[in-house]
Amino acid sequence: MSFKTDRTRVRRLPQRGHYDKNTIYPIIDEALYCHVGINVNDSPAVIPTIHARKNDTLYIHGSAASRLLKSIPKENNICVTITLLDGIVLARSAFHHSLNYRSVVIFGIGDLVNDPNEKWDALKTVSDHLIPGRWEDARQPNQKELDATTVISISLKEASAKIRTGPPSDEEVDYQLPVWAGVLPYTIKKGELIPDPRLPKSINIPDYLI
Repeated sequence: MSFKTDRTRVRRLPQRGHYDKNTIYPIIDEALYCHVGINVNDSPAVIPTIHARKNDTLYIHGSAASRLLKSIPKENNICVTITLLDGIVLARSAFHHSLNYRSVVIFGIGDLVNDPNEKWDALKTVSDHLIPGRWEDARQPNQKELDATTVISISLKEASAKIRTGPPSDEEVDYQLPVWAGVLPYTIKKGELIPDPRLPKSINIPDYLI
């Protein structure tokens, strides 16, 4: 299945474009957050938010009081972007510096999730996406908290990935310059846990955090 449409077609450096699930879904799943672009009263707005994918549906959530989230079901058409930084590309010339990255752009319709079962499942999916196992360990949402939360679903039908890998691409004449060139890799790593000051010493670190 291809997600390629006229809107998702990569026009600049099209050889870096990908339109298949096997490329797009792992990028969505590895990222912990996304940026959602919408049009609010003829003015563009972009919000960062946590996301999660289940099968061919992307879920985002936030406060029910959020003006931007309230506008999504009205505006419907939204754009979601995700970027993973893999490295800084250091070229011999300032002009040719770049980034190694994996990115996804998704176009779709934002639908308000009203079904209680789907909403509950979506929130569990988001929790499991961040920290698998946390949903079962933590107190789960009560009705007041559910009412205060908005969940939006986007069917994954129109998307593209764009990926850059490899060394810098310099002008041929610049390869003779005495300037170091290459890639400085970047990764996201978990740090050392910082316990809540009010955490009783009798509570051990759960296995899913080790």
